[in-house]
Amino acid sequence: MAAFLVAGGGSGPSGPRALTSDEANRLAITRFRNYEAKGRAVTITVPGTAGGLVVTGSVDYRGKLGYGVVHGTGRDTSSDGLIEWTATAVFVHPMANASAHAPASPPRSGWYSRPLQSSGSALDSSLAIALRLGSDRPDNAELLPQNGATWWGRDQVDGRRVDVMTGPSSRERSDTAGNVRYWVGSDGTMYRVRVKVSSESQPVVIDFDTQKYVPVKPVPGVTPTR
Repeated sequence: MAAFLVAGGGSGPSGPRALTSDEANRLAITRFRNYEAKGRAVTITVPGTAGGLVVTGSVDYRGKLGYGVVHGTGRDTSSDGLIEWTATAVFVHPMANASAHAPASPPRSGWYSRPLQSSGSALDSSLAIALRLGSDRPDNAELLPQNGATWWGRDQVDGRRVDVMTGPSSRERSDTAGNVRYWVGSDGTMYRVRVKVSSESQPVVIDFDTQKYVPVKPVPGVTPTR
């Protein structure tokens, strides 16, 4: 599991302060809303010392599967191409001059697979984080404030007014409250997540709904979890 640190923040009135009951309820359902929607279109901005990566694609929160296209933001474009991932494996299809968006149907050949690294790779940490942003049930709203979740401020994402909230401590580590920051709409919809992975000084940013969600189709060798 990636190690998280506090990163980023919203504009406007700022906290931190305790969550109200309404805010706790919205934070409790935000991952469930992703699952309820079956999947979400995502743009994952991955930091890097020599130039980062941007993954544009979709995550299927019921099948626990992600798919998209990778572009290098620096001079190194060696990672450019298509990518598909599960909680344990990454499938890469290198492409020169990759298009802005991944084709709806992945190519049937030309894929290379490797295990998803649990540490040491900002890309793999980012992919794993994106895949965990959906849950088949809401969190317990009453326990979120008790475990350290807070309201941090208000912001706007693509013209939408959102609340910025920090998440609670993880089950694995009791001292991780505030490590993940969520931009949450009035109905509990998740619009942005910002997390700092231990291998980089800059945070990973995951934006939702920047393009139409495209259902994820598995590449050869991938068996989705249903």
